[in-house]
Amino acid sequence: MKRIAVLASGRGSNFQSVIEKVKDGSINGEIVCLITDKPDAYAIERAEKAGIPVKIIDFNKFKTRDDYNRELRRTMTEVNPDVFVLAGYMRLLETETAKAFKGRMINIHPALLPSFKGLHAQRQAVEYGVKVAGCTVHFVDEEMDGGAIILQHVVPVLDDDDEDTLAGRILKEEHIALPKAIALFCDDRLVLEGRRVRILK
Repeated sequence: MKRIAVLASGRGSNFQSVIEKVKDGSINGEIVCLITDKPDAYAIERAEKAGIPVKIIDFNKFKTRDDYNRELRRTMTEVNPDVFVLAGYMRLLETETAKAFKGRMINIHPALLPSFKGLHAQRQAVEYGVKVAGCTVHFVDEEMDGGAIILQHVVPVLDDDDEDTLAGRILKEEHIALPKAIALFCDDRLVLEGRRVRILK
């Protein structure tokens, strides 16, 4: 059974989807910690309801970004799970952290990477006029939203979509794709080969 730590900054709906799949046995792992940069994140309430320990590293209490990053890295090293899951964690991990845990960090992004990296991916998709959008689960590396892709789920972009309606449709797929990718990791079925991820049968 693998040990899972989740990093989240906000509502934690993807975090909740992982909690539920761990609970029903779909994921062969246990969530050992929630790490958050925001003391008012609703994800904290979700963790407390599920009996999951919480570590709050309040970004606003640090004088510099470097100080925050050092404390984050120290905490991640202390928790030392098999896999870190970035589920709506809204801070860019700096290079040293990305390198330290390479191959052990998974992120969910609301776009079909490599298109529409960064913030407001759904708005970017609508404004660009694409016909399909979706979400991507990928390993984290030093490049923002640039790591090797594990899974992608696709949704149609409708003529009357705006950022919010598209985001809602994508979020439903995020709640399926992220737990599925974590389950594959916990079952040792992911093989990282350069830019490619091979999924073992």
